[in-house]
Amino acid sequence: MANQSEILLESGTNELEVVMFKIGTSLFGINVLKVREIINMTETTDIPNAHPYVEGMFRLREEVIPVVNLAKVLGYENSETPENDKFIIAELNQIKVAFRVHQVTRIYRISWENIEKPSELSTGEQEYANGIIHLEDNLSILIDFEKIVAEINPKASVNVSDLAVLGERERSEKHLVVAEDSAILRELLSDTLVEAGYENLSFFDNGKEAWDYFEKLADNDSVGQVDLLITDIEMPMMDGHHLTSKVREHDKWNHLPVVIFSSLISAELFHKGEAVGANAQVTKPEIVKLVKQLDKLLAD
Repeated sequence: MANQSEILLESGTNELEVVMFKIGTSLFGINVLKVREIINMTETTDIPNAHPYVEGMFRLREEVIPVVNLAKVLGYENSETPENDKFIIAELNQIKVAFRVHQVTRIYRISWENIEKPSELSTGEQEYANGIIHLEDNLSILIDFEKIVAEINPKASVNVSDLAVLGERERSEKHLVVAEDSAILRELLSDTLVEAGYENLSFFDNGKEAWDYFEKLADNDSVGQVDLLITDIEMPMMDGHHLTSKVREHDKWNHLPVVIFSSLISAELFHKGEAVGANAQVTKPEIVKLVKQLDKLLAD
């Protein structure tokens, strides 16, 4: 059951607050941690040769912010009353973007345990689903905004070519566990980490699957088989902060190095990762910084 709340969440509770909004008659959600503010629709200036999803830009105080028409992204018709549309100003991968939606409804406080991993769906809005949220009387889709931004601006995603500055180093013997719910980012992380020399990788779709793996190894006295954990924050079933806190509380895993790799790491939220005991926190898509942190934590 989802409860409305205005309480700032403590770190590691496996809960999140979601801003619910509508496109047409369908209900969607965005993690509050990504939202900087919500404003009324305002006039925009066209951007020459812009991506089809980008309808323009506008100035908000001292910043110029691009506007993404979320209805167009998800395959919906534009609002019949566009003057009533809202702009959700989000910050993703250190980039601010305004997403145009038709209506903002309310904020829910939800456990990640009540957000299902999307099934293998490839059409419509499901393509951009991070999770399926069970509310009191209907379902909502948690949107993968990072995927939308990466499609519009591939430079906002992980770039393998950046690794050339790292130089040679033997890394292949280290076993890394990676918890990341995005299939695209799992593939990109696999490519980049292997390119950097970290070839011994185990990937899991969410924090719960990773934790089940850790518990199985602990039961078999095999904790020495893992050298480091890389985790996203926003994942169905169990988020990265909760996963990190469980690692720190376990008597066999509490010394395992943990690196949080997420688009949600901002100056004001950095303390959440510290509170649950992360050794390092790296903002996507800073892959070079990520590998440098791995090298530092795994140095012999």
